[in-house]
Amino acid sequence: MKICFYAPFKPLGHPKPSGDLVTARGIVEFFESRGHAVIPASSLRCRWIYWKPWLWPPLLQERRRVVRRLSGRGVDVWFSYHSYYKAPDLLGPYAAARLGVPFVLFQGVFSTKRRRDWKTLPGFHLNRRTLLSADRVFTNKQVDRRNLRRLLPEDRIHYVAPGIHPEEFACDAQARERLRREWQVGEEPVVLAVAMFRPGVKAEGLAWVIRACGELGRRGRRLRVVIAGDGRERPRLMRLAQTELPDRVRFAGQVERRELYRYYSAADLFVFPGIQESLGMVYLEAQSCGLPVVAFANAGVPEAVRHGTTGLLVPMYDRRAFVAAIERLLRDGDLRRRMGANAGRHVRRLHDLRKNYAEMESVLQEMVGP
Repeated sequence: MKICFYAPFKPLGHPKPSGDLVTARGIVEFFESRGHAVIPASSLRCRWIYWKPWLWPPLLQERRRVVRRLSGRGVDVWFSYHSYYKAPDLLGPYAAARLGVPFVLFQGVFSTKRRRDWKTLPGFHLNRRTLLSADRVFTNKQVDRRNLRRLLPEDRIHYVAPGIHPEEFACDAQARERLRREWQVGEEPVVLAVAMFRPGVKAEGLAWVIRACGELGRRGRRLRVVIAGDGRERPRLMRLAQTELPDRVRFAGQVERRELYRYYSAADLFVFPGIQESLGMVYLEAQSCGLPVVAFANAGVPEAVRHGTTGLLVPMYDRRAFVAAIERLLRDGDLRRRMGANAGRHVRRLHDLRKNYAEMESVLQEMVGP
């Protein structure tokens, strides 16, 4: 197949790492590995475009330019990744119709609460039109699947479980030994968090980890914290760490995704609340390396973590429950190891990217025909 690929929220070449980019690039890599030709359609961003009138003329020009460029190239399907109220796909439906090919969305989100706020009302309606024009909508979250059923018939909605390449996140005993020696942690349990230090929910989530572990430290619990990531909030988080858990929090800086397996391997527990987390690929990565998880039971986190089996999920913003869950897994090494083993099996069985995306590929091939 020749697949025209477009990401209205964040283009494939965007410099800032995120779970959104990881998923988008993973889809493209999968298609290419299966021998399909993937044609990047455009780098135009639709983020809040309805409140940026100076971008409307470039949007109209880009629509015409894309259609001219792709006409006659034998495109089989238009595939857009992530359309929602902030970044409705305003290019894909138009171009697919002009090219005469199926229009497919992956991670199309329908949230009726966005029509109650005048700031997001235009985005809600624009995104609704995009969803209605799609021949198929793939989603990797069950909550989105349920919401889409309020708008679209069942046969146009397909659930695809989120996935990673488990072999890229396998526990490495040698890496564990080397890093723990470098960190000088001895036999103390290591709590790991991985996130960008962006203002908002990411930094807030890291602050939750630091404060919770600080409370446990004051109770006499021996532990170390390692945080991988970087960003504008680093100075504030470092000050907080020095107050809450002096000299026991290590800031590892930005770590390339291909190197994260070493950090997961060296840790004993992965902790990140996941406030308003769309999905959280880090939960799958950590579990693949055999780490149990402590997080909030909100948004997309339960899609990745099985409470009581691969980790512990607590009510959102319940500080006492969050601290207790961390302490329970730090105190009970047998439970921690058992959940870690379950976590690795869970990812290999249900969240192998190749297996899950192969189902999506079959649907597309059926749509396109021989």
